[in-house]
Amino acid sequence: MDLIKKENLKVHEKADTWEQAIQCAGQLLVTNGDIEPAYIDHMINSVKTLGPYIVLTPRFALAHSAPCKEVKHTSVSLITLQKPVDFGSDKGPVDVVMALACTDTTSHMEWIQKIAQLLMRKDILAQIEKCTDTEQLYQLINGTSTKGDD
Repeated sequence: MDLIKKENLKVHEKADTWEQAIQCAGQLLVTNGDIEPAYIDHMINSVKTLGPYIVLTPRFALAHSAPCKEVKHTSVSLITLQKPVDFGSDKGPVDVVMALACTDTTSHMEWIQKIAQLLMRKDILAQIEKCTDTEQLYQLINGTSTKGDD
């Protein structure tokens, strides 16, 4: 099973603000029928209310919000940005944004574990940033790429 479906990946998205970055990542989930647009607002409001806690490491943010009726299917998306955006975190700007939407309070634990395993891969963020198209990103994320494993 894929960690992230190909249709939930995009490279070199344009975003001038952290809100636009979350919007871009969330829109993939809307387009694929996983969430209603209102869930994107929930993700943005979570950051406005709680601060930039979603910036987990330098360059990486995991946008999410509490399970709600606007989430139709548990799913995840990932985008890379043309240029980093500031989320107001002391970890610095972000150029890789993942959006996580869960239908309940337990299914997200499996996703968090998978995301943590992904982030523990050596130089994974640098490899993600080097991807020039969705197919390359898909292969890298889902462990089928033979490039960049130095």
